[in-house]
Amino acid sequence: MSISRTQRGARTAVGIAVTVAFALGATAAAVFPWPEFTRQPLSVTAIPEPEASVLACTGPLLAVGRDAGDAAAVTEAARQRVVAATGAGSEPATEATLLVPDVIDGLGPQAFTAAPKDRTRTDLAAAGSTSVSGDDLSGFAAAACTPPLMESWLVGGSAITGAADLVLLTNPGTVAARVDLTVYGAGGAVTPPSGTGIVVPAGAQRVLPLAGLALGEQSPVIRVTSAEAPVQAALQASITRTLVPGGVDQVGATSAPSESQVIPAFSVTTRPGDAGASDTTTLLRLLAPSAGAEASVTVSRVGARGAVDEPRTVTLDAGVPLELELEDLGVGAYSVHVDATGPVVAAVWETTGFGEGADFAWYTAADPLKVPSLFAVAPGTSPMLTLTNGGEADVVAEVTADAGAGGATDITVPAGGAARFALRAGTVYRLVSGGADVRANITYSGVGALAGYAVLPADAAASAIVVYTQ
Repeated sequence: MSISRTQRGARTAVGIAVTVAFALGATAAAVFPWPEFTRQPLSVTAIPEPEASVLACTGPLLAVGRDAGDAAAVTEAARQRVVAATGAGSEPATEATLLVPDVIDGLGPQAFTAAPKDRTRTDLAAAGSTSVSGDDLSGFAAAACTPPLMESWLVGGSAITGAADLVLLTNPGTVAARVDLTVYGAGGAVTPPSGTGIVVPAGAQRVLPLAGLALGEQSPVIRVTSAEAPVQAALQASITRTLVPGGVDQVGATSAPSESQVIPAFSVTTRPGDAGASDTTTLLRLLAPSAGAEASVTVSRVGARGAVDEPRTVTLDAGVPLELELEDLGVGAYSVHVDATGPVVAAVWETTGFGEGADFAWYTAADPLKVPSLFAVAPGTSPMLTLTNGGEADVVAEVTADAGAGGATDITVPAGGAARFALRAGTVYRLVSGGADVRANITYSGVGALAGYAVLPADAAASAIVVYTQ
C-alpha cells in the first residue's frame, strides 16, 4: 500500500511537534526544580555486650644458669605474692595459674577474669611482689597485673655483660597468639630472627632471654606486637657486678608513644657523694620510635613547687634510644615530665647503690586517669601513692580502701604539681582522680628494696553503636 504525500506530510508534522514538546519539557526540567522526597533511614542504637575483665600477672622471679647441666636453663627463684579484688559489691574474679613451658619445674603466673554483670563491665585490679636473696639474684620486685594488649612498649633492661634479663609474654586467653618483637638499639630498629613469629599458646607464658634478641645493647627498647590474640608483655631485669647481685625488677609496659609522658614518682634513696654513689644512680631512657624529635625534660620534687632545675632539652634520633643522666638529686621523691615535638616513650631507672645489698627499679610512664579506677597494692615496704596534676587548676582526688567499700580520703593535688598518700600493703583501692590530666603510680622504698608501677585507668565501657537501615 502506498502512502500519499498528504499522509507523509502529516506524519512529519506530528514528529516535529513531539520533538518540540520533548525539548520544551527537558528545558523546563532543567529550569524548574523537581518535587523532592527524602526517605529517612531507620536507625537502631545498641550497646555491645561488655567483655569480661582479664588481667595477667608477671609471675615468679626467674633465674638463669642455676642448672649445672644446662647453663641456659630457666628456673623459678621465688614465688610472687599477689593481691586481687573486684569492685565493691561485685562477684569475685576467677583465678587461674598459667603454663610456663620455658621454665623447668616452675609454676606460671596467675591470671584473673571477672565476668560482666547486668551489661556492665566489672572493675578488677591485681598486683604482685617478690623478694629474693641469693648468690645470683637479689632484691625486691613489684608489678601490676595488667590486661593483655595487641601492642606494648618495654622500656628498660640491658643485654650487656652481667645482665640476665628476660622478656615475658603472657597469654591469658583461649586463642594462641603470634608475637613479633622489634628491638630499638644503638643501630636503630631491628627485628631479630628469634623475635619473629613467636607462638604464645593460650593460657601460657613464654620466656625469652633478652641477650638472644639484643646482644650487647646497653639501652634497648622493645616494641611487642601481637596477632590472633593480645598478650601481656613484661621484662624481668637483673644485674650481677663482679659476682655480686645488684638488684632485680619486673618491668611492665610503659605508656604508648605520645608527645607528652609523665613518670609520677621515683624514689631517690642515696645522697650524691655517698659511698657507692660515684656513678649516676638516676637515668631517664627515651625513644622517639618513628621520627626524630626534640624533648624537653623537667624534674620536680614531689610536694614542692616548681622544677628542681631548668628543663633540659635533648635531641632524639629516630629509632635510637637515649639515656639522660639526672644528677645531684637529694633523697626524696621526684616526678619527670617529658614534652616532645613527636611521639616518644620513656622510663626512669633508679638504684640504691652499686655494692652488696643494692636494688634498683624501673619506673614507667603513666596514662591519665579519666574514669574511676581500681588499683592493687602488692605486699611490700612503705607503699606510697603519688598523684600528678597536669591541669591548670587544683583538683581533689578521692581514694577509698577495700575496693571502694571502705572509708574515703580526699587528696588535694595542686595544679602543675603532685601529692602523696601512704597506702596499706595488700589492699585494693578505688581512685577517683578529680581531673582529666591526673596520673598516678605506686612506689616502694626500703633497705635494699626499690620498686614501682603505674596505676592503670579502668577499661571504659563500650560506646553505643548506631546501625542504619535503608
